[in-house]
Amino acid sequence: MRSAVYDRLEQLLQAEIRKRYIYSVLLGVQSQDGRIDFRGAAGAATVDSPYLIASITKMVTAATLMQLVDERQIDLDAPVTDYLAPDLLDGIHVYKGVDYSHQLKVYQLVHQTSGLPDYYEDKPKNGVSLSSEIKRGRDRALDLADMLAITRSLSPKFAPDANGGRKSHYSDMNYQLLGEIIETVTGKPIGENFQTRVFDPLGLEQTYLYDCRTPRDGPPPLPVYYRDQALNIPLFASSDKAAGGVVSTLSDSLRFLRAYFDGALFDRKHFARMMARWNTIIPPVIKYGYGLMRFQVPRAMNLFRYSPELIGHSGSIGSFAFYVPKEGLYLVGTFNQADKPSRPFQFMLRTINAILKAG
Repeated sequence: MRSAVYDRLEQLLQAEIRKRYIYSVLLGVQSQDGRIDFRGAAGAATVDSPYLIASITKMVTAATLMQLVDERQIDLDAPVTDYLAPDLLDGIHVYKGVDYSHQLKVYQLVHQTSGLPDYYEDKPKNGVSLSSEIKRGRDRALDLADMLAITRSLSPKFAPDANGGRKSHYSDMNYQLLGEIIETVTGKPIGENFQTRVFDPLGLEQTYLYDCRTPRDGPPPLPVYYRDQALNIPLFASSDKAAGGVVSTLSDSLRFLRAYFDGALFDRKHFARMMARWNTIIPPVIKYGYGLMRFQVPRAMNLFRYSPELIGHSGSIGSFAFYVPKEGLYLVGTFNQADKPSRPFQFMLRTINAILKAG
């Protein structure tokens, strides 16, 4: 079985690297029973290449947050103004003439049910989105004040949902605010919190929060592309922090993913709340919980054939880290390509199918 599975996974990698705009592909797969432990790379990457994990960082932020909940330093049901100065939030959420800015709750940020617009993807009136600017290679640094200013210029999507609600809008602003809460409560930078609370305890020696101002030994993260253009965006990548700024490797990502779902980072009892309600963010296949995505193709869209459930997170540059509960599989990797967000999901389904066919 080992040889058949590994051969199929290598073939998948080679098929992907031949596709247009793909310059590097990384894939790591482990099974709970230990029968599969695969790491593969194609193109301008090796199995040890560091890469930006992008929005998978939100899982690191959520894990850090839940630790602080365990320590009773943060209450998920508390108003955000219990931790951040009210004037910091002034005017960030005015929906249909009602100002909800000071009514936002911590859980609404982590569950993406605040209704806050996304300073990165959402497009302002008569303008272009920040993501469009970044994809054109127009690098820029942003601090929290810049992100809040963009947020104030955009329209909220809905009033903050109570009790988890049924609406979610994916917004990096939610997680940048969570990062600020973590920093305020602990009195330490978010990168130090990640290091001491997640990376060091798990022995993730090649994982860190990216900062172009801090030189590191070893190779830099793999370049990110938008179609055929390599994006030189060190300033923006350094600004992404709690929403998407972590760099990792296949081995470290697999270790983090397994530890996360094994309950090694925070009390497992929180999973009941974190996965109690999945709100659709990309209908009908992607839903959101507390710092987690749930991906599953409805049977009606798949000719009523079996489609696996995947729980984890993806990133806008083709990064992915998902657990497949029924099959007992952990999948991580990246394409380092920002042109097609659906690519990693299609690839993961092919990967799972290849493993199942190999027996």
